[in-house]
Amino acid sequence: MKTAISVPDSLFTSAEALAKKLGMSRSRLYATALAEYVAKQRQARVTERLNAVYATEDSRVPEDLRRAQRRVMLRQEW
Repeated sequence: MKTAISVPDSLFTSAEALAKKLGMSRSRLYATALAEYVAKQRQARVTERLNAVYATEDSRVPEDLRRAQRRVMLRQEW
């Protein structure tokens, strides 16, 4: 799909130089950058949802399990 966008001159110049350095077209550079940005935003939303779920859950280790872990750790040679 073709689209037209406006970017600051300095960003355009930097993108041109990077595309040339990477040996790819400007269109491919922009498409790759946009795909990475969209993926990053999607991942951020997943992280936000997971944080919301875990904020309501008690994540403390039960006392009896902590004691058992401590006993095991004390028997280990470091």
